[in-house]
Amino acid sequence: MIGLMPPPDRRPVQPDMRNRALTRRTGVFREEGAERPAEAPATATPDAAMGRKATAEPALERPAVATAPALNEHDALPSEAIGRWAKDPDFVTALARGLAVLLALSDKRRRMSIAQVSHRTGIPRAAARRSLHTLAKLGFVATDEARRFYLRPRVLSFSHGYLSASPLAVLAQPILDRLGESLREACSVATLDGDEIVYLARSSSSRIMSPALNVGRRLPAYCTSIGHVLLAHLPPRELDDYLARVRFHPYTEYTPTSAAKLVPLLAAVRESGFAFASQQMEPRLCTLAVPVRDISGHYVAGINVILQGRLVTATEMAERFLRPLQDAATELGSLLIP
Repeated sequence: MIGLMPPPDRRPVQPDMRNRALTRRTGVFREEGAERPAEAPATATPDAAMGRKATAEPALERPAVATAPALNEHDALPSEAIGRWAKDPDFVTALARGLAVLLALSDKRRRMSIAQVSHRTGIPRAAARRSLHTLAKLGFVATDEARRFYLRPRVLSFSHGYLSASPLAVLAQPILDRLGESLREACSVATLDGDEIVYLARSSSSRIMSPALNVGRRLPAYCTSIGHVLLAHLPPRELDDYLARVRFHPYTEYTPTSAAKLVPLLAAVRESGFAFASQQMEPRLCTLAVPVRDISGHYVAGINVILQGRLVTATEMAERFLRPLQDAATELGSLLIP
């Protein structure tokens, strides 16, 4: 007796849930050998877009989409900064991403995984991996047994070339050394680069202090004494542009976190000729700074004295350090030709 064949199964074929979970967890689609970041799900569901009533479904984990770095990670070059020039036909995005990855490996977190680099820069993980692979092949980064990346000494060739050729850094060093010896305190010279200051030289007699104040370190201008003396003497239009675009971050409870709080501080700097910053960047860190002007009168840098682990008033610091700082700034400025 011939049995009846069961009717064909007309239920819709369900996708492989394991693969879909893997795709959602890793944020990477693999299609015909290609690898590309998974796109974040749209706000409106397909059901809503088609006018159908949405059905209740369990929440699914979102893809691992890279996000912009935290505001206080000032060494990183975020993807949003790279995106500003995306429409420039001569802008090489791959090169910009490589530099962003290089900058992300700062001394604040000496070793980072691919996921951490991707998160800090906002660059897709696949692109971050390719950049790290390229930098490793060129000898700029290396990996440890845990597959974490770190900088190699070869990166010093960039800073050495600049510092060796910069008249400001070369001429400031002996002046800073004498100033540090006479004051028995740490002294530094920094210049304004974009929205941040960059330390170019530090007195050789400086005591052990925060890595945030090492040569080559970049810090936000709005919460540093050298930043204040340089911002205070920007042309009005440039200052307005800076205030409109800067993103404030509260490093401490004393950090100026808005233009309304920063503008009065800059006005006081213009009136007094110096800037005092107490615990604006780090707890128990006080600095006093004066501007450095070249022989044409342009404000090109700032010089400061740094007290770490001690809290003093602006009056006390000015009485002790203002005149020596001004003399050093005048000497340095007289050597600088535009």
